[in-house]
Parts: sequence; C-alpha cells; structure tokens
Amino acid sequence: CNYGGRVTDSHDRRVIIGILENYYNHDIVNDDNYKFSDSGDYYAPKDGEYDSYLEFIKGLTILSKPEVFNMHSNADITKDQKETNLLFDSILLTEGTGGGGGGGDKDDILYEVAEGVITKLPKDFDTEAALRKYPTEYKQSMNTVLVQEMGRFNVLTECVRTSLINLQKAIKGLVVMSQELEDVSAAVVNGKIPGLWMGKSYPSLKPLGSYVNDLVMRLNFLQEWSDKGVPSYFWLSGFYFTQAFITGVKQNYARKYTIPIDTLSFDYEVMQEDQDYSKPPDDGAYVNGLFVDGARWSREKGVLAESTPKVLFDTMPMIWMKPMKKVDIPERPFYWCPVYKTSERRGTLSTTGHSTNFVIDMRIASDKPEMHWVLRGLALLCQLDD
Repeated sequence: CNYGGRVTDSHDRRVIIGILENYYNHDIVNDDNYKFSDSGDYYAPKDGEYDSYLEFIKGLTILSKPEVFNMHSNADITKDQKETNLLFDSILLTEGTGGGGGGGDKDDILYEVAEGVITKLPKDFDTEAALRKYPTEYKQSMNTVLVQEMGRFNVLTECVRTSLINLQKAIKGLVVMSQELEDVSAAVVNGKIPGLWMGKSYPSLKPLGSYVNDLVMRLNFLQEWSDKGVPSYFWLSGFYFTQAFITGVKQNYARKYTIPIDTLSFDYEVMQEDQDYSKPPDDGAYVNGLFVDGARWSREKGVLAESTPKVLFDTMPMIWMKPMKKVDIPERPFYWCPVYKTSERRGTLSTTGHSTNFVIDMRIASDKPEMHWVLRGLALLCQLDD
C-alpha cells in the first residue's frame, strides 16, 4: 500500500487502516443506527432518492468538526495555530531584505542580538579531556555517548559563533556581507533559526530566542554530566542523536548479562512524580523531558487519557526504560506510542539509517483500544514549538 507516496512506513499504514475500519465494517451494513463519531452527527444516510442525499449533505455543518476524523476538539486549535503561523510566514516572505542606506537602527539591533547569543554560548567542550576522564569501556557505553554528543554540539556551536562574529564584522564593514551572512541576518531579524545553523543542528521548530535557550540548556546538561559523572536520570530531549543513547542503554544491559543485543527490546514504566530519582535503576535508565501530544497522562489512573479541553500538551512523568528479552516483555494493554523530536513528525533517513525526526516507539499503558489513540494522533514529543 503506497497511496500517492503518503504511506511510507508502518505508522502511516496504521493510520490508514484505522480510518478505513471506521467506514468499512459489518456494522455499517447491519446496524441502521451506526454512527461515524460519538456525537452522532455523522452517519450514512438511509436508502432514498437522489434529492434525499442532497438534502442530507446540505444539513451537514459547513466547517467539519475534528470528530469526523476521530480527533479531539483541541485539534481545531492546533489547526488554527498552524494556519496563523503559515499566514505570518508568508507575509514575512513578501518583506524585502532591504538594501542601501538608512539601516542604522536595524544594524544596531542586529549587532546587539548577535552579541547576546555569542555571550550566552559557553566555550566548546574539551573532547580530549572528556575522553581521558570517560574512556571507552566495555561495560559503560554512556562514556562513548557523552564524548560523541560533545563532538556533535561543538560543530553546531562553532557554526553559530563563527557566523555571528562574521555578521558583526560585516555590520562594521570589516568584511563583505556575503549571501550566506545576508540569510543569517534576515533570519535573526525575523526571529527565525538561520538555515546555515540548521544544516549543523538537531531538528527544531522553535523561534530564535527559544532555540538559543534550548541549545544552552543542552550544553549545560552535557557539562554537568561531564563534571559530576553519569546522571541518575537523563534528559532524553537533550541529546543531539537520541538513538545513540538508546542503543547505549541496551548495550550496557546486553554486556552485563551476556545477551545478544538483537534479542533485546524495552519495556516502559511511567513512574510516580513523587518518587526519589537520586539513584539510577539497576538496569535500564530513567528518562524525562517528553510531552504528550493528542492526549494526556492520567496521574490518578496511571494510563493515557483524553486531553483536557484547550490544553494541547501534557508533560510526561519520568519513564523507566527497561531493557529485556523480547520474549520476556509482559503482556498488558498498551499503545505503541511514537516519539518524535518535533511536532512536524516527519524527517529524512540519515546516513546512519535512522530518521532525523522519529526516535522510537514506546509501549505506554492504556485502557482504550490502540486504534483509538492512533486516530487521535497521539505521540510523544521531545520538544514543543514555542
């Protein structure tokens, strides 16, 4: 099944199957009162003349409710926000980049913004010192993860710092304002992440200010890890290449118990918020920093629940990632919840064979059928757009 190139992986296929099951089933033929949604506003009209179908269509609301797609009413808010952002982005595209004189005030602001970002960025990580402190060890893969993450972020921060320093020089007239610097300048003025940075960066849909703050938090996370040792829990959203961390957790378990790594998978336990996480678990890892999109986590029942009206996202509590043999994972009601780095929920395959956006599927406890959450568009996000 590859309809128009839109069904490209198992998640797409799962959604298509869920939508079709709502319309192609025995109940629609055998039950005259079968409804397509809970409100009962959408249903198949009874057999009749041509004019009766026209009247039925005229009776439908002009603006379809999200429930016609089995989505929560909050989906309307998300749609409106995206349309508004698209409108403003389109307006910004019509704005000229400027040229000639008269740009004194704008240049001053641009210079100050660049200076502010440069000031916030810490020094590059000393990867050689980190490698001496955290050498490659057979039973501790996290050492390798840390050093590799430092290297990746060094490339990004060097790109950010160098481009802004050159931009300041161009404003002063010390170097030529190249097209590359023009693009950086336009993005900074509009509060967007420059394309030059994104070529070296992890995926992000945040505005410029939030992106810089997020980057600094990630750098501080790694610096604290380097200074104080392997943390008792990990900020999953703070990794540049999250799959390396996940593989490292699995690899530690495989080497500890001498088990082939390809026979392992994860079980996931969402923890209570009032527990003590000052010590790491014996096996696996505690992770946090995820957001629920399309639902919420019920702290009372310990399962996924419907979103609160007008609340688009919910913070996910700490999750214990438990490596174990695939055959030993306990059977219980759950939802295979995809984890994405951004709300865009799409990416490209990198040279490592991993998606640039999709991270992993997590088994999250649920008391509703899996297809219910599939049609709700439920996913976990590593970061929000604001």
